[in-house]
Amino acid sequence: MQSGEVRASGELLAGALRGGTGGFLREVHEAIAARPFRAVGVLGWPARVIHDRVAGAAYRTVGGALAAGPRAAAAALARTVPGEALSLRDSLRGSLALGALNGAIGDALARAGSELALDTSLRRRGADVGADPAALAEAYPEAGGRLAVFVHGLCETDEAWRLLPLVREEPTRRSYGSRLREDLGYTPLYVRYNTGLRVSDNGRRLAALLAAVVDGWPAPVEEIVLVGHSMGGLVARSACHYGQEERAPWTGLVRHVFCLGAPHLGAPLEKAANAAGYALARLPETRPLARVVNGRSVGIKDLRFGSCVEEDWCDGDPDEFLRDRCGEVPFLPGATYYFIGATLTRDAGDPVSSVVGDLLVRFPSASGRGRRRRIPFALEHGRHVGGLNHFQLLNHPAVYEQLHAWLAPRALPPAVSAPAGPGGSLGSQRLGTHRT
Repeated sequence: MQSGEVRASGELLAGALRGGTGGFLREVHEAIAARPFRAVGVLGWPARVIHDRVAGAAYRTVGGALAAGPRAAAAALARTVPGEALSLRDSLRGSLALGALNGAIGDALARAGSELALDTSLRRRGADVGADPAALAEAYPEAGGRLAVFVHGLCETDEAWRLLPLVREEPTRRSYGSRLREDLGYTPLYVRYNTGLRVSDNGRRLAALLAAVVDGWPAPVEEIVLVGHSMGGLVARSACHYGQEERAPWTGLVRHVFCLGAPHLGAPLEKAANAAGYALARLPETRPLARVVNGRSVGIKDLRFGSCVEEDWCDGDPDEFLRDRCGEVPFLPGATYYFIGATLTRDAGDPVSSVVGDLLVRFPSASGRGRRRRIPFALEHGRHVGGLNHFQLLNHPAVYEQLHAWLAPRALPPAVSAPAGPGGSLGSQRLGTHRT
């Protein structure tokens, strides 16, 4: 860790202790004490004023004292860190930890200007790559004209494409990017971003990054392929939308957009968190717990119904009860959009898969086929993969075979089976089913 990151970690811990004591516990105490004071009525007002002031001062004192410890320890430790220390961003474990932290509270870190907040950046071999021509030429000496851009999901980083899905039997499984480079000549580009920010904010940032990369790329860019996992699929769709709005030249180069397990219609865990926060806020005694639950990042809240653009959330309460404000985002006219969705069981239509999906995203959401909203994927541009969980979509042979088949149609035979979707069969949609 670098010295700034040590101090930022101390501030984060100090803030949690101060908020937990001087905020959460004090609010619970006051809410519980308020009931007997209200029962007594006007006669209890003097005692209540004294009680609230004494209790408030006590909690603030205790919270301040608890926060002082980690802040002082971090400051002292930061002075001992050598100037050449490796940043958390550039170490494997640090990168994974920062990804999870930013997913949970990345919006708060960004507002505070914390050293722990991640930026949108291009990554290669564990380090940031600048988008200027010199940096790109140095980082990609083998640069070709066909780019495959990989966009990770919530609480992940660029490392997820090669690390998270590995199994004991295949510890050296190659990533999709390396296989596409060897098999089809694509140059893989990996993006890292703060998944705690709004999907629409990350979409704008990705659009700006792609514009800079295309302008500075060492070779003429002929084709762009976007591959997004989970939230990354929403960010890719958002980037295309904002790039098209700005008439950015790179949007005319996008030929394929792949969404792997993307919650186009929302994620059940976020909906459950929203319902829990709403219920807890109904009573004074549990309202502080509601504030804790609702303190999750706005990036997570965007997954409630698959928000992609600013209009989906700008006029509403982020914690309103299960109201879907999302409009549909048109696809780029020159690009083909695809989805791959997984379920834990082989059949997408069986009762277990209907409830749990791939653990985090249900198949109707991944396929964009809901009862009220539909994402306009063409019938032949979707696939169900059975027997996989959400994270196995990051690196699995069945998923790569389908990506390869769509990018090189003559390389593999088309998928043949058609599992049932929400409300019945998907008709003529040709979806393959694979079981591990």
